[in-house]
Amino acid sequence: MDFAQFILSHEGEDPAALALARDRYASEVEDFDLALNTLEVRRKLRVKVPQWYAVPQLRFPFRLSGEQCSSAETARYKASVALRALTREKTVADLTGGLGVDSWAFAQVASAVLYNEMRPELAAAASANFKALGLTNVRVSCAELRPGGLREILDGFVPDVIFLDPARRAADGRKVFRLEDCEPDVLQLLPELLAAAPRVLLKLSPMADITLVCKQLGYVREVHVVAADGECKELLLLLERGYSGAFRLFVYENGAVLPLDEEPEVASAPSGDLLFEPGKALLKAGAFDLPCRYGLGKLSQHTHLYLASARVEALQPFGKWFRILETLPLDKRAMKDIGQRYPRASVTARNIPLTSDALRKKLGVADGGSVHIFGAKAASGNQLLVCESS
Repeated sequence: MDFAQFILSHEGEDPAALALARDRYASEVEDFDLALNTLEVRRKLRVKVPQWYAVPQLRFPFRLSGEQCSSAETARYKASVALRALTREKTVADLTGGLGVDSWAFAQVASAVLYNEMRPELAAAASANFKALGLTNVRVSCAELRPGGLREILDGFVPDVIFLDPARRAADGRKVFRLEDCEPDVLQLLPELLAAAPRVLLKLSPMADITLVCKQLGYVREVHVVAADGECKELLLLLERGYSGAFRLFVYENGAVLPLDEEPEVASAPSGDLLFEPGKALLKAGAFDLPCRYGLGKLSQHTHLYLASARVEALQPFGKWFRILETLPLDKRAMKDIGQRYPRASVTARNIPLTSDALRKKLGVADGGSVHIFGAKAASGNQLLVCESS
């Protein structure tokens, strides 16, 4: 059978079990190891990039590339950021191509995309995969990105935007997030990059210190904190040649974008029976006072939970809303009472000398149910807030 037929016929099987039965199945397909790796990657892409999962002809030589690639959602957000930075030519050079998901997203908004990847197996697979996906505006290059080598990679291609996603793993496999520890070294390459394109888009670890990396790089016009599936996934930095002003900060979550430098028009009383818990993007961006600008009130200065009398639609995608059922002092008597009345609940500790797990144990509740109990420091002292999703 051909490659796609083999993939479809073994879609629901465990690749590890197939590997153990190599003698039985290896003759069914030309490259059995490639097929096993492809099956493993497809298990991740089924949810992560369903548009690629729907095409069984695609080939994936390395399992790790499936873990490291962007999701369709985050890739399309990158493309939307790049789109606003494109000039009349509308060209993007992705110099750290990997699996190619970002290049695929750029190709939806750009007239031409250059995909470059230093590993020949990935570059060859990407070339075939782009054709199978129906892309006709992506050029594939296979070269190492090193100082002095950019002109050779571009080979006449003139980009409006250069995109880089530096590898965030050290030689020993450890995850790293400082700019100087990633490969390639963006700090060393930056003059060359900005000479070749007016704008550079960088994807960095969500663990990176925003203030520090912006100071190290300079030229940063925009910073985007990108969250998906309840997690902060990445930081995107848009650099512009010759730019020396302050950067604008945006957060993206649940399909919505919130610019943090725009003053909201909404105002409401800083109290009420609703509680707002910010999502990961707002917290990573350090936007601890932003909900207050919408009229919400903080429980206390360093407790990032907020009270409101009505929902604020602008904040809806960027956190969770709860209705407060009751508020009690955080003491032994109240914990015993709450634990008996709510034997199953989600538990979160905020700004108190207990972790969420420790508080759950003291309450004696099992995880689950429709109730969420917050133990948090409030202006009047430590409190237990019993809530339900709103």
